[in-house]
Amino acid sequence: MTINELRKMMPWIEDYFSAFAIDPVQFGNKKLEELGSIPGEDYFIEMGSSSLAFIEGFFLFIEQARALQQGNGSAVESLTVLPGRNKRGEKEAFAVELKKGGVTAIVGPTGSGKSRLLADIESLAQEDTPTGRKILVNGRAPDDEERFSTEGRFIAQLSQNMNFVMDLSVEEFLTMHAESRMVDEVSRIVQKIYDTANILAGEPFSRATPVTELSGGQSRALMVADTALLSPASVVLIDEIENAGVDKVRSLELLVSNNKIVLISTHDPLLALSADQRLVIQNGGISKLLKTTADEKKYLESLEKIDRKLTSLRNQLRMGEEIDLRDLLV
Repeated sequence: MTINELRKMMPWIEDYFSAFAIDPVQFGNKKLEELGSIPGEDYFIEMGSSSLAFIEGFFLFIEQARALQQGNGSAVESLTVLPGRNKRGEKEAFAVELKKGGVTAIVGPTGSGKSRLLADIESLAQEDTPTGRKILVNGRAPDDEERFSTEGRFIAQLSQNMNFVMDLSVEEFLTMHAESRMVDEVSRIVQKIYDTANILAGEPFSRATPVTELSGGQSRALMVADTALLSPASVVLIDEIENAGVDKVRSLELLVSNNKIVLISTHDPLLALSADQRLVIQNGGISKLLKTTADEKKYLESLEKIDRKLTSLRNQLRMGEEIDLRDLLV
């Protein structure tokens, strides 16, 4: 195949050529084996390589890129949280298993230890955190490479504070991330993430908006969409999404539809009832595991209608519009 044909199939191979300061457009009608000999052996020696290593490295690059696209094969079907101890030193009563496609709400008063549980899962704790909990991945303890490697991480965490430090537009940021993931159709996935983020955000933003100018809600909406549609992470940890000004129900639906294990720390009763189960945290330890019942789901629909009505009235007030208090009657 010619270089042009290869570029059409795999646009991201240009990164490989750029590492050797070779312009693939200039040699587009040449075949790969021909390109290995055109610059000359002296050229590759100056680059610290050889023509043979250039060819062999190209195929290794493709293999690594494909592995990256497929998430390195590290699909997480389940996480198990083995019992640790609460702030009083008392042992937690039971283990908790979390499966993909499910949402677990972590509930409890401020300071009870909800964020500590998220931190234990994010670090894949092995009895080496203050709680003494142990996290199993697919039923086994992770090795050190899985725990501490900066590559191939399968856990994404969305904290309460989202701050960008890079001077990029939304489009540039998404494009950079998509290209780093070796996505074949970069423009398509960028558009999909952008459209989804605007659906989730309370206030729309443009593709040209600098990421440093996004509001807290817009930032969280962008990262929820990015995590669901582009990130290879199998596990998503969210800390109090109700404070972000995003459509929290749609956000959860989006993450679950992409087969993620979702844990969310929340004080919002509606969000807690939207989850498949609730972990109750008291005194730094897991005290109860409550499965969401059919009756709770039935009442949730009525509560969501009230919540939508209150949200609509709140928005009217913000816009300086007059409201009829009779609209509050259900």
